Amino acid sequence: MMNKLMMTAASAALLWMSGAAAADDPAAGMTLAQKNACLSCHGVDKKIVGPAFKDIASKYAADKGAHARLVTKVKTGGKGMWGEIPMPPNPQVSVADTDKIVSWILSLK
Repeated sequence: MMNKLMMTAASAALLWMSGAAAADDPAAGMTLAQKNACLSCHGVDKKIVGPAFKDIASKYAADKGAHARLVTKVKTGGKGMWGEIPMPPNPQVSVADTDKIVSWILSLK
């Protein structure tokens, strides 16, 4: 019984540590972008329907308030910043995941 309890605790600790490591991993943002179909409309290096993620990073590189505004834009959608084709809202993506995706996008150079 004691060994089983120790193994459960060790497994929980490993899961917690792997989750913490994933939160610090910028590649997690790309994984979330793929999972949430962001790459259907945006390429990393090229425009598809919406702008390339690297173009977004470049445009907002010096803008200290960009992160919060882009999180809102992903969640609520918008139109006009990059042309007439609107970006649909993505309310199904959690704020935490949206935050990681935007952080990853803004890290692209």
